[in-house]
Amino acid sequence: MKFLDLHAVKEVKGTVRLPGSKSISNRVLLLAALASGGTHVRDVLVADDTICMLNALKVLGVSINQTDENDYFIQGVGGQFPIREADLFLENAGTAYRPLTAVLSLAQGHYRLYGISRMYERPVGDLVDPLRQLGADITYLGNDGFPPLEIKAAEIQADLLVVRGDVSSQYLTSLLIASPLIDGKLTIEVIGDLISQPYIALTLGLMSHFGVEIEQTGLRHFVSDNGLNYISPGEISVEGDASSASYFLAAGAIGGGPVRVEGIGRNSLQGDVLFIKALEKMGACILQGDNWIEVRSPQSGRLTAINIDCNHIPDAAMTLAVVSLFADGVTMLKNIASWKVKETDRLYAMATELRKLGAVVDEGPDFLRITPPINGNIPPFVAINTYNDHRMAMCFSLASLGAPVRINDPTCVSKTFPNYFAEFAKLVKY
Repeated sequence: MKFLDLHAVKEVKGTVRLPGSKSISNRVLLLAALASGGTHVRDVLVADDTICMLNALKVLGVSINQTDENDYFIQGVGGQFPIREADLFLENAGTAYRPLTAVLSLAQGHYRLYGISRMYERPVGDLVDPLRQLGADITYLGNDGFPPLEIKAAEIQADLLVVRGDVSSQYLTSLLIASPLIDGKLTIEVIGDLISQPYIALTLGLMSHFGVEIEQTGLRHFVSDNGLNYISPGEISVEGDASSASYFLAAGAIGGGPVRVEGIGRNSLQGDVLFIKALEKMGACILQGDNWIEVRSPQSGRLTAINIDCNHIPDAAMTLAVVSLFADGVTMLKNIASWKVKETDRLYAMATELRKLGAVVDEGPDFLRITPPINGNIPPFVAINTYNDHRMAMCFSLASLGAPVRINDPTCVSKTFPNYFAEFAKLVKY
C-alpha cells in the first residue's frame, strides 16, 4: 500500500486558492448539458467525480470542449440526449450517479449505470421508489435498493411523489433537477427531517440560474410547473469548494495562522461555509471578504470543545472531528447519520482512526462524542487508514499539527482534490 509520512508541524501560515466546488461543478455540468444553448462553464473542479460526470455526458452524446485547464464549453441538448442506449461507469461518484439516475429515468432510453463495489453498498432505493411512482422502469441488477441499475423507456405521468429527506439530500436534489423534463405539473413532498438543507438551496439556486424556478413551501413541498425548460445563461463560474476549504481553515485555527483561502467568501452558496461558525465558537479568529476567508488560532492559543448539530455541514463536520483532538473539553457532533452512506461508513472509520490518535470516542447511530488525548499528547507515527475516502485522508492530515503521522493510500484525494497534499505542504513549517 502506498503511504505518505507527514512530519510534525510547528507552524501553519499562508494562502491557498481553492479548487472548484464538486457539488456545484457536477450540478452545473448536468444543467448545462440539459439546457438549450451553449454554456461556458469556468473554474470546474477537475477530479475523479467530475471526470465521471463529463465522461458520462459525452457518452450520452453531449458535445463538450475543454477550453482551458478548468474551463469547458458545453452545447446543451435541450433535455433530450442524442444517445438512447448506453452503459455508464460512474465509479463512486454519488453526485453523478444519483442525478443521472433521475434524469435518465425520464429520458426514454435504455441505460445501465455501474460503479465500483462501494457504490453498490450505497443505498439508492429512496430515489428509485419515487421515480417508480412516476412510472419509471428501473431494475436493480444486484441487490434490491442498491446499484447497479438498468433503466428502460417508460410512460411517465406527472403527479405527486413522495421522497424521504432524512437519508441523503442527493435524492431530493436529483428529483428537482429532473423535474423540468416531465410534461405536466409535478409536486414533490418530503417526509422526514430534511438533512443537508443548504445543498437543496444550492440546487434550487443553480436551477434558477438556468431559467427554472421551482415553487417551494418550506422544506416539505416543491412544485415544478408545466412548461419549464433549462436555458443556458451563456457563462457561469464555479466557486471554490467550501468542504475543501475546511482543512486549511482548521489548520489555521490549530496551528497559529493566519491561513487564508481564496475562492469563497461571505456570500458563498455552499452550506459548508458555515464551518467557520463552528471554528468561531471554538475560539478561532475569523475574517471574511467577498472572495476570501482567513482564520488564525485563538488569542489564548487553545481551542474549546463544542456541542454542535452538524445537519447543515455533513462533510465539514468530519474536519471538526479531527479538530477536536486539539480542543479543551469533550466535543459532541450530532445529526451525522448520513456519514454511514458516504464513500465509506464514516462514523465507524472516523471513530476507529481517532482512537488510534489517543482520543476516547463514543459512537452512536448519529453522533460522535470525542474526548481528546490526555494532555493533548497525540501519539507519534500512527498509520491512518483512509478507507478509499478522500475526506478521511484530508481530515487526518491535520493530525500532523500535533505529531508525525502516516496517511495510507493518500492518492484517494484524487476524487475531489488531486493536489491537496502539495497545497497543504506550502502552508506548513516543520
